[in-house]
Amino acid sequence: MPARRKLLAAAVTAAACLTAQALTATAATATDEVVSRGVTIPAFYNPPATLPAANGALVRSEPLPLALSLPSLHGPLPGTATRLMYKSTDSNGGPVAVTGAYIEPTARWKGGGPRPLVALAPGTLGQGDQCAASMGLEHPLSFNGETVSVGYEDLSVYRLLAKGAAVVVTDYAGLGATDRLHTYVDRVDEAHAVLDAVRAARSLGGASVTADSPVGLFGYSQGGGATAAAAELQSSYAPDVTLAGTYAGAPPADLTAVTKAIDGSELAGALGWSLNGFLQSDPELKPIAEAHLNAAGKAALTDLSTMCVGDALFGYGYAKSTRWTTDGRSISDIIATTPELKTFLDGQRIGRLKPSGPVRLATGVSDNLVPHGQSRDLAVDWCGKGADVTYKPVVLPGVGSALLNHFAPLLTDQGAAIDWLTDRLSGTPTTSNCRTLPVQP
Repeated sequence: MPARRKLLAAAVTAAACLTAQALTATAATATDEVVSRGVTIPAFYNPPATLPAANGALVRSEPLPLALSLPSLHGPLPGTATRLMYKSTDSNGGPVAVTGAYIEPTARWKGGGPRPLVALAPGTLGQGDQCAASMGLEHPLSFNGETVSVGYEDLSVYRLLAKGAAVVVTDYAGLGATDRLHTYVDRVDEAHAVLDAVRAARSLGGASVTADSPVGLFGYSQGGGATAAAAELQSSYAPDVTLAGTYAGAPPADLTAVTKAIDGSELAGALGWSLNGFLQSDPELKPIAEAHLNAAGKAALTDLSTMCVGDALFGYGYAKSTRWTTDGRSISDIIATTPELKTFLDGQRIGRLKPSGPVRLATGVSDNLVPHGQSRDLAVDWCGKGADVTYKPVVLPGVGSALLNHFAPLLTDQGAAIDWLTDRLSGTPTTSNCRTLPVQP
C-alpha cells in the first residue's frame, strides 16, 4: 500500500480512539487576540503578567460548556464543568500559568469514603494552543481546513465521571496558555502541572472535593509519562497531595529510545514537538539546534509548533529526521554524539525515583511507537526500589501501523485501568506483582 494511503487508513482507524509556536513563544496579555491555525484562542487562556505565589493557586475560572451533555433529574450528565487557570512551577523553577478543567460529576460516588478526585493527564494532543484538552471538552472535533483537533481524552474523562469521581484535567504548561510553547514530554513541567491541578481543584468554590478526598492520577502515552513523573515527584513537590493510586499507561520513560522509535513513523511530528519543547526548557541547546538543523528542519519545527495530532499525521507522517539535518544524520545519531543533548535527555529519565503510592503500569507488548521495552524497564526500575507496582502487559498482535500498535491498548485496557484506580480510591488494598515480573512479557 502506498505510504499516503497507508497513512490515511491508519489515521481514519485511529480516529475512533484518537479522535485525533515556533522555537520561541510570544507572551500574550489578557487583551491580545491569539489565533492559531485559524482558531481564535479565548482570552481566558492569556495569562496575566503576575501570578500568585502558591503552587496550585487559582488564577481565574469560568463555566465550561460540555459539548456532550444530557439533562437529568439530578443535574446535567455527566456533570458540570469549570475552565481553570492555575499557577505552577516549571522545570527551571519559574512561575508558569497552566490551564485545564474541573468537572463535578452528577453521578453519586458509590465507593467508600468521600468523593475522590482524579487528575487526568492527557495523551499527545499536539503543540498548538487550539489542541488543549480543556478546549476538547467543549469542542470534541474541531476542523476548519487549517487544523484538526480531536478531544479523544473525553472518553476516559466521561468514564471516570460515570463512576462518581470528580475529574480535573490539565492542559500542561504552554498548551492552551498562550504565553509560551508547550514543553512536550518535559517530565518536571508535566508532573508539576498534574499535581498543581489537584491543588487548584480542591480550592475551587462549589467543588465537592476537599483535602480529605482520595486522589488518583490517570494518564496514557504522554499522559502516562506525566502521571509516572508526578508519582515520583509527589513527595518532594506536593507532600500535601497524598496519592491513593496512579495509572501510567505506555509511559515514555526513556526519551532516547522513544525519539528513535517515532522517527519515520506515522507520528514523526512528535519528534518536532519534542525538540521544540527541549529548546523551550533549555535555551542553551539552541546553538546546537542551529548548527545541526537545515532549513527544512527549522521550517518543520516552526510548522509543527502550532499543529495538533491530526495535522501532524497528514503533514509529517513517515517523515525522517535525516531530511532535517545539515549532514543527513538522524536526530538520534546526533543525540548519541552530543554530550549536552545526552545529558538533557538523561535528566528526563523516569524511573530513578520511587513513586508514591500504588502504581499500575500498563504497556502493549507490540507497542513500537512508545516502545514496550522501555516501559517495561520502568516497571523493573520501580520494583527494584521497592515500589508497589501492578505491571500489566497488554498482549495484542502487532500490525503494520506503529500508531495502532500504540493506541490499541489505550482502548482495550482502559476499562480495567479505571476499575483498578477506582478500587484504590475506595480504599481497597492492592498487591504488587513485582515478584512475577521476570516471567511476564
